Amino acid sequence: MANRITKLFNIKYPIVQAGMVWNSGWRLASAASNSGILGLLGAGSMYPEVLREHIQKCKLATNKSFGVNVPMLYPNINDLMDIIVEEDVKIVFTSAGNPKTWTTWLKERGITVVHVVSSAKFALKAQDAGVDAIVAEGFEAGGHNGRDETTTLALIPMVKEQIHIPIIAAGGIATGAAMLATMVLGAEGVQIGSRFAASEESSSHLNFKEAVVNVKEGDTQLTLKELAPVRLIKNKFYHDIQELYKKGPTEDELKTLLGRARAKKGMFEGDLDEGELEIGQIAGLIHDVKPVAQIVETLLSEFEEAKRKIPNL
Repeated sequence: MANRITKLFNIKYPIVQAGMVWNSGWRLASAASNSGILGLLGAGSMYPEVLREHIQKCKLATNKSFGVNVPMLYPNINDLMDIIVEEDVKIVFTSAGNPKTWTTWLKERGITVVHVVSSAKFALKAQDAGVDAIVAEGFEAGGHNGRDETTTLALIPMVKEQIHIPIIAAGGIATGAAMLATMVLGAEGVQIGSRFAASEESSSHLNFKEAVVNVKEGDTQLTLKELAPVRLIKNKFYHDIQELYKKGPTEDELKTLLGRARAKKGMFEGDLDEGELEIGQIAGLIHDVKPVAQIVETLLSEFEEAKRKIPNL
């Protein structure tokens, strides 16, 4: 399954385990890399020295490629980037910000850079900034994503039409058949989050993993667009947000309701009522918590089975 993505990251299969906040610690990232895909640490939920610890533990747990996902909206990003360089991490995925801010600086230090986008317009900007590949993420995805609500099925071919660097599809992908579909549309790899959030190695709380497994179609919703769009499971906190929206809230009122550490409270501490429970729409297809190696094995077998069915169409 060699292509530009496998060569870029020196991995066996063109699959990336997403760097999710409160889910993607060193156990998940190293297990993913040991399974032949690219594991990512989620720096968005880590203080600088915590990130250093996870990088060092990941190095001890795998001799394969792994990287770090860095959302650029956090105030301590300079410290995070310095630690990434000091610890000799060779792959960085940036998101939630302007790729021009860090791409050149990282590449000058020998680091492969990938940027996450939600539109063809931003894909072009990332390419112009010099990134090595882009993640094109449809609004089905969990966590923070685009305000325009462009679906993965529409986004991938529109991005493919505009850029020449490799595309990694994300959003609504949890099966090998979905992986094949996005590659037919022009992607050369996939980034998968929700399926790996419900893995044994994910650092999230068991309560959150069980909530993901119990999600049905329609149980998630994109909200808080005025701050940063986020897809949430419809729990008490989500319904509190909707009640506030009925009053036409200001951004400050939304920020007050959101408060601090909501995502930690929900995903890491397991508060299913007051916590922020970020997950993708595809959670409706996730019915169990499995080891990462088993998830990857299933993805690959489903991918091959889907390929075999194509001639019959």
